[in-house]
Amino acid sequence: MYIAMNRFRIAPGREEEFLEVWRNRDSHLDEVPGFKEFKMLQGDKQDDHTVFISHSIWESQEAFRAWTQSDAFRKAHANAKSPEGIYLGPPKFEGYEVVL
Repeated sequence: MYIAMNRFRIAPGREEEFLEVWRNRDSHLDEVPGFKEFKMLQGDKQDDHTVFISHSIWESQEAFRAWTQSDAFRKAHANAKSPEGIYLGPPKFEGYEVVL
């Protein structure tokens, strides 16, 4: 099993806008072989940002990598533009192989 996460730093007061973009997004994940589950996690609000983490679970790292090269990935990211000022920099990717 493989877990893929993107860590987002979101501007104070823009959290609901960020979540709305994700709520209305068609991820196309349901059509991807090897996809198991998706969650959006929210951390505590800080003075200068709030952290959100997209958390997806895959059968394998190979299944995740295949998704990143797929039509479903391109469709999911084609309209991923958010209103300016929500993100405080690019997301930080982290990938983990489940070992226990």
